[in-house]
Amino acid sequence: MTQPHPQLEALEQIRNLMERSSRFISLSGLSGIAAGFFALLGAAGVYIYLGMTPFSQKYLYFNQARIEEKWGLGLTEFLVIDGFVVLILGICSGIFFTTRKAKRNNQAIWDPLTQRLLINLFIPLVAGGIFCLALLYHGFIGFIAPATLIFYGLALLNASKYTLNDIRYLGLSQIGLGLIGMFFIGNGLELWAFGFGVLHILYGSLMYFKYERKGVTV
Repeated sequence: MTQPHPQLEALEQIRNLMERSSRFISLSGLSGIAAGFFALLGAAGVYIYLGMTPFSQKYLYFNQARIEEKWGLGLTEFLVIDGFVVLILGICSGIFFTTRKAKRNNQAIWDPLTQRLLINLFIPLVAGGIFCLALLYHGFIGFIAPATLIFYGLALLNASKYTLNDIRYLGLSQIGLGLIGMFFIGNGLELWAFGFGVLHILYGSLMYFKYERKGVTV
């Protein structure tokens, strides 16, 4: 069997080093799975609060919930708390699994590349958060779920140039679901659960088996 040419090996090593220096590759698929799991739990909490099941006649429940309280919380307060808890759990799981993967691969977790990634990720997220708060303030609650999908998808798309290309497709899928939800606000919660829950789990599983379980480094 012929041995690889030394020059080809050197070029391959240079390519890998350039890839590592230009893209944040420590994102863990397990963090996506965890985020999806927490999102599904958050959606389940909203269903329980509204006393409804997926794809039910939710307008009746939704309008009734706006004038009633449950567990000592109005609908607005519950949505804010529920969303905040899901966000914190998702961030914490992402930090945990990503840091663990970076340490395992002897990669830096906090450097200028990470900072650029986070800046490009959080600009659309912060803008979307303020926009959703405005929707909540003016009572357009039905548009909040699809709006979060759209801005989250834009954030992933904006940050994808600093990390794995696979995340671009997740972002485009989130945007598509959000746009559909803008026309079918009665199914906004189902679309939100599918986007933040199911798609995250599918994406995280794909990334885990593609890059982590086999010990592949990009």
